[in-house]
Amino acid sequence: MSEDWSRISADLERLLKLRTFVFGMKLFERRADMEAIPRIRRPAAVHTLDQLVGQAARLGWTLGVTADNLVGAQCRAVVGLGNAKDAEWRSGKHMVGVWYSSEADAGAHQAAMECVPDGRYEALALSPLASGRLDPPDIALFYATPGAMIYFINGLQWAGYKRFDWGVVGESACADSWGRALKTRTPSLSIPCFAERRYGGVLDDEMLMALAPEDLPKAIAGMEALAKNGLRYPFPQYGIQQDVRAGMAVSYPGRG
Repeated sequence: MSEDWSRISADLERLLKLRTFVFGMKLFERRADMEAIPRIRRPAAVHTLDQLVGQAARLGWTLGVTADNLVGAQCRAVVGLGNAKDAEWRSGKHMVGVWYSSEADAGAHQAAMECVPDGRYEALALSPLASGRLDPPDIALFYATPGAMIYFINGLQWAGYKRFDWGVVGESACADSWGRALKTRTPSLSIPCFAERRYGGVLDDEMLMALAPEDLPKAIAGMEALAKNGLRYPFPQYGIQQDVRAGMAVSYPGRG
């Protein structure tokens, strides 16, 4: 697969009024293959993966990540680095009394997370999609407001309609987005969690979409079709006390 990633990124930024970069993730079985990416940065400090995602999305950096760059097993487990999913991780003990009232609750949370299986990958790369350095990425991701997200979903559903069902794991919501998308290659929408907002710079009004990159042209074509019908983002407010018939008639002539 070879796409014009710069054009795809520009189309998404134009249609959804994005404030951050569309970026990609790619897993590597060999660390050396990740390190061969042109102009890749290697973290000089220990981070959460949320911070490194923020550096790609908000600073436009291309980053290479190995297990030793990440602060603990929770970050490593989601992307399958470092054989993190041992008995201690599965127990969730580190979250007892912090996020969950009992070890049973914490263990149930760990079991509910969508994660890449351990044992296959040595490294992960993150980069703005427009750079073309991950050609192709395993998944593409972007942050957007709830209004932009539903418009993007409308675009995905324009042709070949499919209902989407997503879950909320709670804290460690990166498992709902990049963990799920890397594991299943299906569109994965999340409400970013506390750690993503505290450490990753995610704003109060932002949600995160992660999906296979080949789904992006389909969504863009769908949003372009909707735009021709006068359905564009941001959505113009009509007014909560107005007679609705004139507004409805623009999209549904029979409702005038």
